[in-house]
Amino acid sequence: MMRSKWSPAAHQDGLSNSSKELPAVYVAPQHGLKDLDKIDRLPGQPEGQSINQYAGYVTVDDQKGRALFYYFVESPEDEAKKPLVLWLNGGPGCSSLGYGAMEELGPFRVNSDGETLLANIIFLESPAGVGFSYSNTTSDYRSNGDRRTAEDSYTFLVNWLERFQEYKSHDFFITGESYGGHYVPQLASLILRNNMKKKKKKESIINLKGIAYEFLWAHAMYSDDTHKLIQKQCNGSDTSSSRGCQDAMLQARRETGEINLYNVYAPHCSPWARKVVHSA
Repeated sequence: MMRSKWSPAAHQDGLSNSSKELPAVYVAPQHGLKDLDKIDRLPGQPEGQSINQYAGYVTVDDQKGRALFYYFVESPEDEAKKPLVLWLNGGPGCSSLGYGAMEELGPFRVNSDGETLLANIIFLESPAGVGFSYSNTTSDYRSNGDRRTAEDSYTFLVNWLERFQEYKSHDFFITGESYGGHYVPQLASLILRNNMKKKKKKESIINLKGIAYEFLWAHAMYSDDTHKLIQKQCNGSDTSSSRGCQDAMLQARRETGEINLYNVYAPHCSPWARKVVHSA
């Protein structure tokens, strides 16, 4: 899967300064695009499956020609009553289609009949340069960062909800994994700030109800004691170069064992996991 180039300066340009003026949001006509995005059947799709699925592009910057690719799957039962969930893989640069939808939690995982889908899920390839998302302006690939990623994702959502207007009133959640720990809360912050602005104008808002992001400890992949040790030694960062942090992270990997961390239901062990465990 294609990885986007990542600028360290842009990467650090987060959204912590809530006093900054909110950027204008590009909104394009969406009439008729939903029907064009409908997928009849994917190659190799299991027989007898009746899942509504869509995929396509949403333009987030018409001047630079920047567009994000999405894959959307409706819950096979009572989709009108189920929440809407946005899934973001991390990296930065990992595909939400290739990893999230096809290996981790899409309609063909864990059960091939899609019965494990308890929500309507959007898998978003973000930022531009990841997976099928693109820009017609080459410099965009050199200036990707957290701020623009959040702004583009918000613009995507505003336009997507115009394309799928029946989901405007649904409870909305954002979730992800790995570097999604940055994407998820920063996008949520931007949504809440825009919601406050829209409420004052009595405009419709994104019905954000909560956020979550994948964490090995939360899935009991390693012990509470090791988790406390990581918190103490790593000071909130898994990239710390201290010996104590490195030892704590290695202990977590030992306890995780021979499991593919990106596909815990896979039948075969990850070569990376075996190497870590047996070399420790």
